[in-house]
Amino acid sequence: MKLRITYYALLREQAGCSAESVETAAIDGASLYAEVAARHGFRLAREQLRVAINGDFAEWSRPLADGDEVVFIPPVAGG
Repeated sequence: MKLRITYYALLREQAGCSAESVETAAIDGASLYAEVAARHGFRLAREQLRVAINGDFAEWSRPLADGDEVVFIPPVAGG
């Protein structure tokens, strides 16, 4: 299936892009993050992130469907 992934903050820096379209066999947010983390060398553990699918915060186990838009949201620091 084809998905659109958006990255913010540290993940954007590590991926070298703010978004990408990927062909994947990942079945849920957890397996998708494992796949892209391995590809891009992400150092943040999944437990440090939130996932949003099609604009809504989701559980990591939520099934993915072709055409979904996925956002991995890292912790943010403010000042």
